[in-house]
Amino acid sequence: MKVLLAIILAAAVGYILGSCNFAIIIVKIMKGEDIREMGSKNAGLTNTYRCCGPVPALLTLIGDLCKGVVAVGLARLIAGGLHAGFSPDNDTQYIGYIAGLFAIIGHVFPCFFQFRGGKGVLVGVASFLMVSPRVFLCLLLIFIAMLAISKYVSLSSIMAALYCPLATLLVSWIDCGASFGRSFLYMLLSLPMAAIVIWMHRSNIERLMNETEPKFDFRKYAGK
Repeated sequence: MKVLLAIILAAAVGYILGSCNFAIIIVKIMKGEDIREMGSKNAGLTNTYRCCGPVPALLTLIGDLCKGVVAVGLARLIAGGLHAGFSPDNDTQYIGYIAGLFAIIGHVFPCFFQFRGGKGVLVGVASFLMVSPRVFLCLLLIFIAMLAISKYVSLSSIMAALYCPLATLLVSWIDCGASFGRSFLYMLLSLPMAAIVIWMHRSNIERLMNETEPKFDFRKYAGK
């Protein structure tokens, strides 16, 4: 019963915080416009940077990172307080994946903004900053390497998401010394997080296949 209550509360906290889409909020405050009607019409960091420049993008970055971190942190505090962790050490790491998943769902389908949000990359990565900093570092390095090679933000995000479940398993089992069973559970919990991010990039995948996906040029937008 305690575990079920912790999961429900973690899902609620994650979804509510995830629904606070900072791309929409910041652009509305600073530009008086709806980022979902600009550029690619995606309420995310890349589109904010392309359409509105570095300052709104930086504020979006900070906001979306913070909501992922706070969602996981609050969920783990709740689970710890309820003693809903794995015995004997009351391990509450599993609840972080629940909070992170629902933060992504909230970001993609925000209840405060007509259920039209972003693609969930940033909040998902931010969740791993709290759930597993080592996995976060792996995903960040993959994203940076792919972006440097391809210049495609979408492809870099997709590759990081594809690697996420495997990184979760290997880091937990081999690097952190958790049992294979527990590490496998964490991998399973990370699968829907990765799947949502990849699914939300389906139009980008089509453009990549058609060679019509725009590359990202930092210098082009830095002057805005």
